[in-house]
Amino acid sequence: MAGTPVIWARGLTKRYGDNIALAGVDLAVPAGTILGLLGPNGAGKTTIVRILTTLVRPDGGRAAVGGHDVVTEAMAVRHDIGVTAQDATVDPMLTGRQNLVMIGRLAGLSRRLARTTASDLLARFDLTHAADLVLKAYSGGMRRRLDLAAGIVTRPPVLFLDEPTTGLDPVSRQAIWNVVRGLVADGTTVLLTTHYLDEADQLADSIAVIDHGRVIAEGTARSLKSRTGGAHLEVSLTQPDPRAAAILASFAAGPVTTDDDGLRLRAGVASAPGLATAVVRALDQEGITVDDVAVRPPSLDDVFFALAGQGGSSVAAAAR
Repeated sequence: MAGTPVIWARGLTKRYGDNIALAGVDLAVPAGTILGLLGPNGAGKTTIVRILTTLVRPDGGRAAVGGHDVVTEAMAVRHDIGVTAQDATVDPMLTGRQNLVMIGRLAGLSRRLARTTASDLLARFDLTHAADLVLKAYSGGMRRRLDLAAGIVTRPPVLFLDEPTTGLDPVSRQAIWNVVRGLVADGTTVLLTTHYLDEADQLADSIAVIDHGRVIAEGTARSLKSRTGGAHLEVSLTQPDPRAAAILASFAAGPVTTDDDGLRLRAGVASAPGLATAVVRALDQEGITVDDVAVRPPSLDDVFFALAGQGGSSVAAAAR
């Protein structure tokens, strides 16, 4: 990796009573890139963000943002960062414009510059039409976009996004993604925590998978997917049949998993022409009716399940 990372951490540890939140975390984020942090509930993602944004002191290790130590140079770090936290940071009793102007003034901008900046951001986030509405009239997606706008009023070179699209509809999520891509294109460095695996796949230049306070894997989305080895077979049955798993095992490169209802089975496979047809024929010979069969490349979901030992919808719901 060329040059000094804009965000870096070495051996970060943090304990809350008997709970070990971080157990020696190393991170490095080059300028103008996005690092995605993935992990289940309680993995330590938000603790990392709180340390890097100077809200919490680590018990051990070191970290720096923009060349400034997060403990000994906390004020300098705060000057260089923007933060969009899980909880809204804007005042619901003010209008969108008033919120952004207030944040600009608190950050030391002149009244004129604060108002100009607010207008520019409202336009950039497609909120001009709602600029003078009190926030209680905003939809969830509009409020989240305003949260993100509030985090970049001072045009910080480093931005921390802690689950920025949680609970948003697909259109609002896409709007946030587009804004984040634009910020990075302008040179902003981003650390993103998310429990949406497709979000990390879409946005992150590199990914770190966190579990039990440790980084258990890191790399690009492509390199992480390659760790699962080959393709993935998914078979949906018309009705459960205990013989199906044994039949699929003859095609699988690993264990066959079955959903609780017995209707969907999954396995890692070595992709080959005609594989899906061969699977259907083998099941049909035993009188097992198939609703659907698919062979697909591995996804980040597969990576996460394999590395962190999570399963099914629990990963999609994981958030800390």
